[in-house]
Amino acid sequence: MKSLVIVESPTKVHTIKRYLSADYEVVASMGHLIDLPKSRFGVNVENGFEPQYIEIKGKEALIKDIKSKAKKCDRVLLAGDPDREGEAISWHLAKLLKLDMSDKNRVTFNEITASGIKHGMENPRTIDENLVNAQQTRRILDRIVGYKLSPFLWKKVRRGLSAGRVQSVAVRMIVDREEEIRSFVSQEYWSIEAKLLAPGSRKQFVAKLSSVNGEKLEDKMALPDKESVDKILASLEGAVYEVEKIKKSVHRKSPAAPFITSTLQQEASKRMGFQSRRTMKAAQELYEGVDIKGEGAIGLITYMRTDSLRISDEAREAAYNFIRAKYGDKYLPDAPRKFKTKGNAQDAHEAIRPTRPDITPEIVKESGVTSDQYKLYKLIWERFIASQMANCLMDTVSADIKAGNCGFKASGYSVKFDGFTALYEETKDEDEEKKNELPPLKQGDVLKLKSLDGNQHFTQPPPRYTEATLVKAFEENGIGRPSTYAPTITTILARSYVERDGKQLKPTSLGEVTTSLMKEHFDDIVDVKFTAGLETDLDDIEIGKKNWTATLEKFYNGFSSDLTKAEEAMEGKRVKVPDEATDQICEVCGKPLVIKIGKFGKFLACSGFPECTNTKKIVTEAGGKCPYCGKKILLKKTKKGKKYYGCENNPSCTFMTWDVPTKESCPKCQSTLFKKGGKMGKLICYKQDCGYEKQLGDSDEG
Repeated sequence: MKSLVIVESPTKVHTIKRYLSADYEVVASMGHLIDLPKSRFGVNVENGFEPQYIEIKGKEALIKDIKSKAKKCDRVLLAGDPDREGEAISWHLAKLLKLDMSDKNRVTFNEITASGIKHGMENPRTIDENLVNAQQTRRILDRIVGYKLSPFLWKKVRRGLSAGRVQSVAVRMIVDREEEIRSFVSQEYWSIEAKLLAPGSRKQFVAKLSSVNGEKLEDKMALPDKESVDKILASLEGAVYEVEKIKKSVHRKSPAAPFITSTLQQEASKRMGFQSRRTMKAAQELYEGVDIKGEGAIGLITYMRTDSLRISDEAREAAYNFIRAKYGDKYLPDAPRKFKTKGNAQDAHEAIRPTRPDITPEIVKESGVTSDQYKLYKLIWERFIASQMANCLMDTVSADIKAGNCGFKASGYSVKFDGFTALYEETKDEDEEKKNELPPLKQGDVLKLKSLDGNQHFTQPPPRYTEATLVKAFEENGIGRPSTYAPTITTILARSYVERDGKQLKPTSLGEVTTSLMKEHFDDIVDVKFTAGLETDLDDIEIGKKNWTATLEKFYNGFSSDLTKAEEAMEGKRVKVPDEATDQICEVCGKPLVIKIGKFGKFLACSGFPECTNTKKIVTEAGGKCPYCGKKILLKKTKKGKKYYGCENNPSCTFMTWDVPTKESCPKCQSTLFKKGGKMGKLICYKQDCGYEKQLGDSDEG
């Protein structure tokens, strides 16, 4: 019998073929083949929200090829990704190929390995209609919001705008945070620290004031000003600092759980500066399969869109075998670890883990994978192995120190047994307090005071979101699902509702104006709890607990009423997006230039519009001079967002480079030097016929 296996990605075809016999042909659908039409609404609201699906334009040849291959085979197996989208793709394929819906023709692979594919092929099932209905509901919800609300924004704000069910609430979260920051009133507060020396020790340690006259300083505002601090400092003149009490204990520090989608995106952002889209691209490649030396094509990680912390017994045992061989039995935990998955999580998949712990990051690196693939695999591999290792044991010491009528506290630790930290530790937030390393102390020790200082502080506003903290907020608030985090952030940036300021995300004037309008007329759409409630509804549809058309009807009735009221209230009105002032002058009429937001992002325009229609691109000067013609060097970006540097006189001057211009000049020709490579890279002169190079760290001139 000849069987046709249809997967989503062409990369998977290459990997899966290795593990199946010649009786199987494997083809890729390249994602969805059937979808709602782009040019019209495509949902029959009056007839039970019936979706009017069509074949996607441009995929006609692929559809014809798949139909032809299916006719030549005795059996068709639908192997889309193991999630809602994969189920919907399989359902559409079944309809397209006129397959029997009662047949067990759906196979899923949690990992693209020999065992993962064997397990999937041995356990075919029927298409899960509930999963399909959950995907259809999400798709139609998004279509209702996008197609009905976007035209309203075109009329009332600006043409070309779009609204989205998840993107709009994401923008609102960023706008609300910006408003919190603006309205924040900073307050002064003080702390007092003593730097002390223990008997026989040369290393200072810090103790913080914790009580005055027996009353604990519970609140950081307990010392509100310099005057209150000066009184305490004066009272401590000549005081003896004596250790009053020592408390010792052993603290057991447990490893972090294996990754789920949200924590992987957060950690990759914190540790490696990866944007969510970059993380998910590399993860998809690792899941679908890469060529490993001596192994061939193999899927290196389990499915990367998951919010479950479950680990299979086989994976745990494989991790134990590796730990035992590498570190010894003492690095194994006393009992198998079970990490608790959140209540609203989908438990269809395991956590993100390496498919084979014996394939170490070093082996992967030697196989010639991309830098991103290696870095992300190393992160996933180390996190998983560490999660199955013994606790780190720390000897902790807490000292109460008496001085006059004041009490001070000092605490510290030393590592007794490194446990999982021998391999990996989770990246800590910047504001987490670092502990002292204390010298040996005992009760009754008289300490030598080296300095006593009052330190002024000011309360800080909440920080802007970064990609990592926004993803964390999505997860905590139940906004979207693992598969939507990265696309949502990409969308709100691409549509100029939000922009990057370093790692931080801040709203543009367009994002603020649009959010204000949405809050006034479509509060549900930008309400965090309402959006999270819809996600719960989708989860209930997925398990057959709720009816999908009833869910759509309830949403549509409320939304349609809000839209009618908004159009009546905004009749004849438009909202202006404020322009951003600049110090540049229009070379045509002499009026100031302002920054406007258009369909393709920000641009400079004359404030005298419509009398003056002068516009120009926003350019970022990178510093230095072009080595070809001496004009300015500009920072530019490719269509995919990768930075490069080029002459402002392009296309007349063709100079461009990936290397970063520096402030240093060539000692031979005085042209700008460019930095190539990282810390151990070199400085290069690109002036024609010069040839000067200097290795970073060299003391000579090359």
